Amino acid sequence: MKITYYGQSCLLVEEGGKKVIIDPFLSGNPQVNVDPKDIQVDAVILTHGHGDHYGDTVEIAKNNNCPVIAIVELAQYAASQGAPEVVGMNLGGAKQFDGFKVKFTLAFHTSSIQDGDQTIYLGEPAGILLTMGGKTLYHAGDTALFGDMKLIGELNTIDVAALPIGDFYTMGPEDALLAAEWSKAGHVIPVHYNTFPPIEQDGDAFVAELQKKCLKGSVLQVGESVDI
Repeated sequence: MKITYYGQSCLLVEEGGKKVIIDPFLSGNPQVNVDPKDIQVDAVILTHGHGDHYGDTVEIAKNNNCPVIAIVELAQYAASQGAPEVVGMNLGGAKQFDGFKVKFTLAFHTSSIQDGDQTIYLGEPAGILLTMGGKTLYHAGDTALFGDMKLIGELNTIDVAALPIGDFYTMGPEDALLAAEWSKAGHVIPVHYNTFPPIEQDGDAFVAELQKKCLKGSVLQVGESVDI
């Protein structure tokens, strides 16, 4: 499994000739100089509906004629905005696709998008268990620390976890350290930090703390990859 980081919480995951992108916030991200037109994938998977995660979903889905996989209300919204195909799932549900499996987990956050002066509710936020080629990525999405992360770790063999460390809107580094332990992840990638001033954090310091607990982690710069 090859994972490439595109800023904020966006990961491009590929294995066995299949590629999926999670939370493709590219346009408008000050850290990223990647053109959504250059993204080639078999699916877009979303954790929730906030703009810094929903991002370029529809454009990428249209360009690749691929499905958007998300919680039901968010999938329906993507369809209303022009996504060519959507798969609306829900928390705890799993589905085997061609070359990969998706299961949505709990996450404690909110999920909505702003349309002028109207806030549109987009269902529950979620984490993602993505399995490709026998490897499983746990993308926690935007979330607070919660006790069932222990259960997620007990019920699944998590090869790599993408955990938010930005604080303010999500877990901070201290809580993310506990999440790393509870999820029993073989490798940890910090995400959702340094994009905007309220979520500035030191990714290297976080990984150093992981190492003190005998846990592996990688700080990925935008465009960098890690093989799991």
